[in-house]
Amino acid sequence: MSIPVKIENMVSAITLDQEIDLPKFVKKVKGVEYNPNKFPGAIFRVREPKLAMLIFSSGKVICTGARSKKDISAAVDHLKKKLKEGGVKIKKEPIVEVQNIVASSDVGMKVNLDTIAMQCWNTEYEPEQFPGLVYRLDDPKTVMLIFRSGRMIITGAKDPKNIKQAAEKTREMIQSYDAVIE
Repeated sequence: MSIPVKIENMVSAITLDQEIDLPKFVKKVKGVEYNPNKFPGAIFRVREPKLAMLIFSSGKVICTGARSKKDISAAVDHLKKKLKEGGVKIKKEPIVEVQNIVASSDVGMKVNLDTIAMQCWNTEYEPEQFPGLVYRLDDPKTVMLIFRSGRMIITGAKDPKNIKQAAEKTREMIQSYDAVIE
């Protein structure tokens, strides 16, 4: 039985390979927030798909809020239009690299977190501090937050297929340690 996973956020780095004069750029465009006394980058929010981009003078852009690679492509298109509107001529096609994917899932069973914490070496569990167990996988390199309810947060993946793989491996681990609550 396959575990359902839902991508909540894909954070990507977009490299323009050129510097941007942010004060000059933000004077020419609408809908971009810029307060260099509070934050060194400009904030460009997009409504559809709903995401935000942090634009830095170095030409680096961090895109957050995307839920798919299609959303990231749409973000790059919005960014190119906004830069053009602000008088920035893009010399090369932007380089896009997914940095982190955050997803949610459910293993479909209640989990005895104490059993896993005592038997599995790559875990952290401090129920007085946080109700979830932190489980680190080496392959795919991800971090799972597992809750007693069976719900999970998966983070650290750079490819959507790794999310599903991590969820499946986590369910197998729970079952192998006989940590299922009936």
